[in-house]
Amino acid sequence: MPELPEVETVMRGLQPFMEGRRLARVEQRRPDLRWPLPVDFVARLEGRRVDHMTRRAKYILVHMEDGTVLLWHLGMSGKVNIDTVRPAELEKHDHIVFTMEDGTVIRFNDHRRFGAMDLIPEAGLAGHKLIAALGPEPLSNAFNGPALAAALKGKRTPIKAALLDQKVVAGLGNIYVSEALFRSGISPLRQAANVQGQRAERLAAAIREVLEAAILAGGSTLRDHQRPDGELGYFQHSFQVYDREGVACPIEAGHGPVRRIVQSGRSTFYCPRCQR
Repeated sequence: MPELPEVETVMRGLQPFMEGRRLARVEQRRPDLRWPLPVDFVARLEGRRVDHMTRRAKYILVHMEDGTVLLWHLGMSGKVNIDTVRPAELEKHDHIVFTMEDGTVIRFNDHRRFGAMDLIPEAGLAGHKLIAALGPEPLSNAFNGPALAAALKGKRTPIKAALLDQKVVAGLGNIYVSEALFRSGISPLRQAANVQGQRAERLAAAIREVLEAAILAGGSTLRDHQRPDGELGYFQHSFQVYDREGVACPIEAGHGPVRRIVQSGRSTFYCPRCQR
């Protein structure tokens, strides 16, 4: 599943082609993605100008001139392709196709159909079922050590599981949680409620640091993620512990190899000696 850096990378790639431009044509090539599309999906978008684009957690938000917001989730296998000339033939899994007023064609291709799109009035965005319960954005001023400590207070789950809870902090997934916990020296097995004070400060800083580095690198390409320009992200080459089971600890080789455990059905990678 694309995490915050991948979604941010895709949004930034789309902005030069969409912001300030009209959707001259909208093609809906099936009635649903993960969920049914709005019945008036095409009519509410076609001919409208894109005012600006933002991101909330793992959702791209396309703000239209009339106050409608297109909420866009990439899903597990969703890819965005940008063509300056319309392809002679669309691909089988190009489910939504936007043609901008300058002729640029933006294709949302999703062969597993775990992606989603919805149309929401701007005034109702904060209360939408997919947005309302989200925690703070980890790159925002609202996210810091005290805020993280307050969100973790009383939680009896392991810190790894708590950070994957989108109500605690928005947009984090398995990869970047493992990397942030390593950088902050906190064991993924530590009880979340015990991450307070300086531990919470270190962890909040590490989360921001790893996300900013991943965005700069264009995200991580493990299976399906690619940038809208077709290039692949390369932050996976900077992983310190994720997917590095058995490799020497990158901080101190004498600490022994990186260990892999399974928590809530997800792989966790960490150094048992560096992380306490």
